[in-house]
Amino acid sequence: MAQRTALITGITGQDGGHLSELLHAEGYRVFGLIRGQNNPRQMAVEAELPYVSLIEGDLTDMTSLVRAVDTADPDEVYNLAAISHVGYSFKNPTLTADVTGKGVLNVLEAVRVTGRAEATRVYQASTSEMFGGLDYNRPGNGYNEESLFHPRSPYGVAKLYGHWIAKNYRESYGMFVTCGILFNHEGERRGLEFVTRKITNAVARIKLGLQSTLELGDLWPKRDWGYAGDYVRGMWLMTQHHKADDFVLATGETHSIEEFLTLAFAEVGIDDWRPYVKHSAAFMRPAEVDILLGDPSKAEDILGWKREVDFPGLVRRMVAHDLAVQSRHI
Repeated sequence: MAQRTALITGITGQDGGHLSELLHAEGYRVFGLIRGQNNPRQMAVEAELPYVSLIEGDLTDMTSLVRAVDTADPDEVYNLAAISHVGYSFKNPTLTADVTGKGVLNVLEAVRVTGRAEATRVYQASTSEMFGGLDYNRPGNGYNEESLFHPRSPYGVAKLYGHWIAKNYRESYGMFVTCGILFNHEGERRGLEFVTRKITNAVARIKLGLQSTLELGDLWPKRDWGYAGDYVRGMWLMTQHHKADDFVLATGETHSIEEFLTLAFAEVGIDDWRPYVKHSAAFMRPAEVDILLGDPSKAEDILGWKREVDFPGLVRRMVAHDLAVQSRHI
């Protein structure tokens, strides 16, 4: 059997790293799209993922995407690239729309116009933020593939466009385009701008005497949090399935930011985190999603996917990682 080839956009992100490792282990030749000259993440990716061949390109530049697809000649394309920070999307809504929304169209068109519509399977990274915390289809079990969408941020709106244009290309051109509606998935590769990694990094620094306080916005929002390594395995399973479809990946349980805080501080022996955490209006959003809870039944039944890392295990591994990283500064 010939070696399969994959092209990953968003190679510098959390999911790009995990997915590259998985595909390499499965025997793929892996290409990664990296944006711009002198990208500050390029050296880190080359060191961490030496088996990945990097191609310069940008989701807003159709010509570069066509060139990337021609160069990689991929059996599978995983579109993970996006402006994915919800808070940032409120500050930069136009850029978010161009990259996170229209960028999906550009990827699909690059596959189609290069004559690979039938041969190349495409994975589109959709998101639970499209649901927006409203209009549960089945309140007791969380959102599933049939639930209504009501995005509450420019990020969620842009992702919803990407989701629907992906489905449109599936139905209009017969392309294998599968959409993974993933709920929050975290891990040691998460950027420090995301609340989970911001917490675990600060907890490690507070424990080591490198930092005294942590500033956060609201602590009551609840999320369905899983481990990113488990979720990229689900992405791959979707792409291997005989039929392109939409699948929710989630844990089926929800936890508040306060719960995450409590577990993280407990990992370093601090039972009361309140003296260390300060509220800051700077981290409040114009519109907040109160709760996101997913129903992964379809992915479990059809793909055989199931998360392996539970919520306490996720927090534990993130705190342990940041303790090891921050200990180098002592």
